[in-house]
Amino acid sequence: MDDQVSGSIILIVDDEEDVHYSFRRFLAPLKCTILTAMSGEEALAMLESTAPDLILMDIKMGGMDGLATLERINEKNLQTPVIIMTAYSTTTSAIEATRLGAFDYIIKPFDPPNVMKVIQQTLSIRRMMQKSVVWGTESESPDSEDVLIGKSSAMQDVYKLIGRVADSDALVLITGESGTGKELVARAIYSHSRRKQHIFLPINCAAIPDTLMESELFGHEKGAFSGAYERRIGKFEQAGKGTIFLDEIGELSHITQGKLLRVLQDKSFQRVGGKEFIRTDVRIIAATNRDLSKMVHDQKFREDLYYRLQVVTIHLPSLRERKSDIPLLARYFAKREGYDSLPLSKEAADYLTSHAWPGNVRELENTIRRALLMSRGNVVTLDELKPSSSSLAEISINDTKECMAAGSDLEQALDHFWDIIIAQQEKKPLRIFHWLEVELAKRAMEETNGNQVQAAKLLGISRNTLRQRLGL
Repeated sequence: MDDQVSGSIILIVDDEEDVHYSFRRFLAPLKCTILTAMSGEEALAMLESTAPDLILMDIKMGGMDGLATLERINEKNLQTPVIIMTAYSTTTSAIEATRLGAFDYIIKPFDPPNVMKVIQQTLSIRRMMQKSVVWGTESESPDSEDVLIGKSSAMQDVYKLIGRVADSDALVLITGESGTGKELVARAIYSHSRRKQHIFLPINCAAIPDTLMESELFGHEKGAFSGAYERRIGKFEQAGKGTIFLDEIGELSHITQGKLLRVLQDKSFQRVGGKEFIRTDVRIIAATNRDLSKMVHDQKFREDLYYRLQVVTIHLPSLRERKSDIPLLARYFAKREGYDSLPLSKEAADYLTSHAWPGNVRELENTIRRALLMSRGNVVTLDELKPSSSSLAEISINDTKECMAAGSDLEQALDHFWDIIIAQQEKKPLRIFHWLEVELAKRAMEETNGNQVQAAKLLGISRNTLRQRLGL
């Protein structure tokens, strides 16, 4: 079960006991604590002593209705997201609830897969909002904090900029290579801002198809396109007075770039298929690993939007530009894995500071985790540390090729591999599925000389999925 969801507290507010019973059964797989209230008044009383991670509330109830209860909840300045439930065929009340600060709404009769998706996403965002980000320290931090590690002058400059812009509403553009920690910087800005009581909504622009991006960001009206059976709010309405983090903004299409430009200029937008202009009061933080100025020159990114994004720019240095921070980061990641120290052979220690780390901090973290899992002794050796020579219980790509040649069958190769997995798990359990996905993605990239499109085709997956496996 997703760690972002398991153990959460969900409050169901509805005046029908059947609804309480249904949600208890429906949400049982999430392993959450389910609390119930029969009215808005009862829910408000419970909130005096209980802090749920999510509230699911009906609009129409006896006594205080859902909208009035929502207003009272907002007055308490809780960071608890509220999802409104409505049985009406029209979504006017639900749209009003969104205006009042509801995170989302779901319409009865429920579509179970969609409801489960909305609940899981909301709980994940809630957990992310609860974690503050601190910087400039190697010391062990509580689970409620994430840490930006680094004492180099380049990182000191980053910390200063975070401190200067956090409490303003200025648009911030974070640049840097993949794996340098751009989302962590965005969350650091958010967690030290005056908007930290409101939602932080990250959006990966590279992971959403162009055909869906406009609707995802700005919502759509009923009948706006094929499959638009009802009005739907977008992320900008959902965020309310919170913060939107647009990761990989360089991947937006020209059409969506134009819509975003209007938001930045006029603080307003239109839903897809809509005529009404909707005002917005969100703070925008954007990030990219692309050279936007070159994209402007190549006419792949709008020049007017580019200059709008140039209010405050925070550039994150690559790991090879701050090698003095590598030992600090390595020790921190070892502590995160439950190790008091990180004993390295001389060759392994030299490799840490001489390797180019094209995947930056993310690659280093995965390398340290894998090395600690693979280590057989008290000291991590070079063979256990180097990604190119890492192995799982002595299996290599050559072993697999030989097995396939001998048996001329993928199934036989898998049988051979499976025996090794079982033997290894008895010695030391590994996150084998994650390891295998990453290794396949890496080998596909090697086979295709770094061509992501060809590598994705070779594996039979989408390019976005390949990028996720590679941590890009």
